[in-house]
Amino acid sequence: MSPVLRPLRKREVMPDFVSQALAARGLRAKYDARPPYQRNDYLLWINKARRDDTKRRHLEQMLDELEAGGIYMGMKWGG
Repeated sequence: MSPVLRPLRKREVMPDFVSQALAARGLRAKYDARPPYQRNDYLLWINKARRDDTKRRHLEQMLDELEAGGIYMGMKWGG
């Protein structure tokens, strides 16, 4: 029996304001070191927010988690 294949998730585009925020806080290398699914999840979470203040809040949480290390979407992560 062949394995069940799951459809690939759409790759999210990084908005300029996210790229600029990563650069401003010196976190681009930490972002790039995360697994692809985490990078994509963070961008999806930011991109799907409808309100600008929600996008900014999500962005700040991502930046704080990257800076702290060992946290992913509010959960302990050991990567």
